[in-house]
Amino acid sequence: MANDQAERLRERLKSLKLRAKSIAVMSGKGGVGKSNFSLNFSLALQKENKRVLLFDLDIGMGNIDILIGESSNYSIVDFFLGNLSLVDIISHGPNGLDYISGGTGLGDIFKMNEERFQQFLNELDYLFKAYDFIIFDMGAGISEDSLRFILSVDEIIVITTPEPTSMTDAYSAIKNICVNHQTMPFSIVVNRAFNNKVGDQTFQRLFQTMKQFLNRDVTLLGVIPDDSSIMKAVIDQQPVLLYQPSCKASKALLLISKDFLTRIDKNEDIPESTPFISKLKSFFMKGRQI
Repeated sequence: MANDQAERLRERLKSLKLRAKSIAVMSGKGGVGKSNFSLNFSLALQKENKRVLLFDLDIGMGNIDILIGESSNYSIVDFFLGNLSLVDIISHGPNGLDYISGGTGLGDIFKMNEERFQQFLNELDYLFKAYDFIIFDMGAGISEDSLRFILSVDEIIVITTPEPTSMTDAYSAIKNICVNHQTMPFSIVVNRAFNNKVGDQTFQRLFQTMKQFLNRDVTLLGVIPDDSSIMKAVIDQQPVLLYQPSCKASKALLLISKDFLTRIDKNEDIPESTPFISKLKSFFMKGRQI
């Protein structure tokens, strides 16, 4: 069954010549709903007729499988340690969403021999030509290895909640990235906000702090309300967008995806050739020299 799916995907990819925009979804701390957002945001973009690949890179704690109540046949570890291609390990989730399941060993990317790493880059570049968006669900916080991935993407979506510790950790993560990349675009999603006013106030605090200490602007992508439907969906292992499509959280997620696409259409053209692969290769080589 898995082989048949991979073969069908290969046939589909042959006719596509897209150039994916790469997005890293991250947070300063765990437990803020980052993976839940990544999953539902991917589905929301798909509802707008976009081809999306969700790549779970939550180091050692990949949980996309858990959120959708399915067990993937393969994970990224099967590429690192086995002989499978990236196409082989793509799973198909709810509404046909393509995703690569996470696992332990992100650092293996930077410990592979040069030939194996080049194969990884070539196959990833192949996937970049087959999707509109590749969304990397990163682990909470930043490690040396995950930073290489984060610095290679086109933009970053940071998930925070109104809790002071969540905001402080989000700022620390953003500061870490700004030290290494002065022009990286950031968007903020405030999750679990009691209302829009609280969400806006949370964003304004982050905005003012970044402006004062980092001299950087940041945009508010959206506010997701503290909706009990999300927890019910998690317990039932379904994306809230499909579980309760008319709830407040689902409506907020759909609005976020529409606003995101509108912003791209107005201000950003998808480049003819993505710099992601060359950036990642450059960071890999630097890591080898350390």
